[in-house]
Amino acid sequence: MALAEGSKKWVSSIAVKPTWVLPYRTQSLEQDYSIGKKLGQGQFGTTYECTEKSTATLYACKTIPKKKLMCKEDYEDVWREIQIMHHLSEHPNVVRIKGTYEDGLYVHIVMELCAGGELFDRIVEKGHYSEREAAKLTKTIVGVVEACHSLGVMHRDLKPENFLFLSSYEDAALKATDFGLSVFYKPGEMFSDVVGSPYYVAPEVLRKHYGPESDVWSAGVILYILLSGVPPFWAETEMGIFRQILQAKLDFESEPWPGISDSAKDLIRKMLDRNPKRRLTAHEVLCHPWIVDDTMAPDKPLDSAVLSRLKQFSAMNKLKKMALRLYWSNSASFCASGRDEGHIKMEQSQGVYVLTMTVIAERLSEEEIGGLKELFKMIDTDNSGTISFDELKEGLRRVGSELMESEIKDLMDAADIDNSGTIDYGEFLAATVHLNKLEREENLLSAFSFFDKDGSGYITIDELQHACKEFGLSELNLDEMIKDIDQDNDGQIDYGEFAAMMRKGSSGGVGRRTMRNTLNLGEALGLVDSKEHV
Repeated sequence: MALAEGSKKWVSSIAVKPTWVLPYRTQSLEQDYSIGKKLGQGQFGTTYECTEKSTATLYACKTIPKKKLMCKEDYEDVWREIQIMHHLSEHPNVVRIKGTYEDGLYVHIVMELCAGGELFDRIVEKGHYSEREAAKLTKTIVGVVEACHSLGVMHRDLKPENFLFLSSYEDAALKATDFGLSVFYKPGEMFSDVVGSPYYVAPEVLRKHYGPESDVWSAGVILYILLSGVPPFWAETEMGIFRQILQAKLDFESEPWPGISDSAKDLIRKMLDRNPKRRLTAHEVLCHPWIVDDTMAPDKPLDSAVLSRLKQFSAMNKLKKMALRLYWSNSASFCASGRDEGHIKMEQSQGVYVLTMTVIAERLSEEEIGGLKELFKMIDTDNSGTISFDELKEGLRRVGSELMESEIKDLMDAADIDNSGTIDYGEFLAATVHLNKLEREENLLSAFSFFDKDGSGYITIDELQHACKEFGLSELNLDEMIKDIDQDNDGQIDYGEFAAMMRKGSSGGVGRRTMRNTLNLGEALGLVDSKEHV
């Protein structure tokens, strides 16, 4: 039977999901390594310390559950990450891949263990910090960029968190990590998918037409932060940050910039030129006098306020990494599908905020929910009570959506609060109900009562823990979440603090750590006008 042209196009776009990432079979990871403590949690994988049995050498192992790989492109992304790590592995400032393993459930990437901590932490810990130190670090960072570009690789997610020291020794090498968003490219090839992290993303990436020059922009942002302690483009919301990136002038007037050398400011201006054709290449950055000539970058200590701000900025990022992947704001931004190794980020209170939205959504009346229950049934074609990726893709097609498969996966990741690989009814409601219904006083009171199991008028850590377990969210740092919401510091949350957190949570905050789009499920299904969120 012949297919209509539109149907042919749709059928051809649904590639059968593969079952293996590696093109070859491997032995079991456990044959060669014993797994130790957890080092970090990303959106797609968890990193553990591991010990090679034959040598007793410590390594890091990134373990990716294959149930998180929703489509053919995800499998290709992981394989490309492995290939790129091998491609760059001989560079002294790139984390070295040791080996890869795969079984029916997981892909494991074994690599060098960078036990010396993050870039900013080392700077703050060391205490003495000068332009000359910043120049040395910039030379290393841009050296990695140059190596990537010379080998036909674009990193696409350069940020301080992706640079770790190999050990705690003074002369330890600084290593670039996390190549999950990196791609191979050919000279002149342009890309359109929006990836990266908000503070560091280049303007041409936001305009969806970019090449390797975007990595130099990101490195320029890092340099600005290294010298001032704050990003050059700052706002309270992700969309605000993007507007600043596209329009705002660089601030060289505030402290500490009057005391920073003209040569350093010249380099930053040329790295943060909004025109990628005029922007310095990585090689040109490495040839700049501030990098090459030791006398150009003064060795006198920078203002202590720079270190203080750097410490604050680093601490803020660490707190935001602990939150849930789902990010709700009135701009309807969502957590990224990129290989977030921890990943743009959210405030601690967002964990409770998302959980509360789910609680409220499940308690809305049939009248308030409207046709969402029927829509859920329509998409859940196998009547399993959950929506799989393929069901969501087909459901979106039926309502006339023309989203790419990667964009649909972003929506899936964002709505799947408990990381189960499917969307249950509560998650579906939380992702599609209009926010004003979620914030009505009666609904907030109802949600507060749900958490306040003993009716004391306060939500405690124990009660939050119970709610998290009920919703399959077991890894939230509840002490930090309570601190963030608890305005009077009494160790518990009263209704006023709870309501303030919910209303603050819906009005913005910094977005997800690694982002690919700013569309939400309600918009995709035609339930919410995207103009309402701008």
